[in-house]
Amino acid sequence: MNIQIIVNDTHHDKCFRELVDQPVTALRGMTEQQANALRDAFGINTIGELAELKAVKWARAIRTMAFAEAEPSGNVAKEALIDDAVEMTFPASDPVSIQSSITRIEVAPEKVDASSDHQGAAAIEANNQQAIGSNALGPGGDKTAGAA
Repeated sequence: MNIQIIVNDTHHDKCFRELVDQPVTALRGMTEQQANALRDAFGINTIGELAELKAVKWARAIRTMAFAEAEPSGNVAKEALIDDAVEMTFPASDPVSIQSSITRIEVAPEKVDASSDHQGAAAIEANNQQAIGSNALGPGGDKTAGAA
């Protein structure tokens, strides 16, 4: 730590053990008026006494724990419910409408029969032909592989 940025110029040559017993005015930016206010309010005269002040310790503890504290489970549950409600109201799978009056696609696009449009369809058909003696792909078993 660069001690020169936190203590006044007259205290740069002191080690930490010496600084603990120095007046609070040794801290950079601490005025005599502020030092008097600390002495009057809390009986603080030295840097060490300021560090031991219960209010300072409590404030540091609160700040430290604030960073480690998890969000209350009730808040997490409420946020999850809101996320689910929004997703149910506006699902990501809804098509984008061109006009405000169109909200869905009326006619489904033509789909390829998955049983015959598969990279291994010919091998499956050959296996079925050998096992049961007829083509089994497609409705009624009347299709052949690749003839969608």
